[in-house]
Amino acid sequence: MSDAFVVGDRDGLSPLLVAIRDAVARELHAQLALRGERIELADLPEVSYQVTLRVDETLRGTRHPPQRPRRSQSPA
Repeated sequence: MSDAFVVGDRDGLSPLLVAIRDAVARELHAQLALRGERIELADLPEVSYQVTLRVDETLRGTRHPPQRPRRSQSPA
């Protein structure tokens, strides 16, 4: 039996998993708002990266994780 059931969480999730679930949900909501309620297949790597930052932020207990450096675009 997990600790989540011992503390009475109906979802059966530990407090850490609840925090991760909430962080992922907040980031997906933000990404959908930025992208007009639609995430294109080409945007999945960036969306996944942003979700990963939120999970890392949750695990570390920080509010401002380091931002990934932007790739410079070479002239075509």
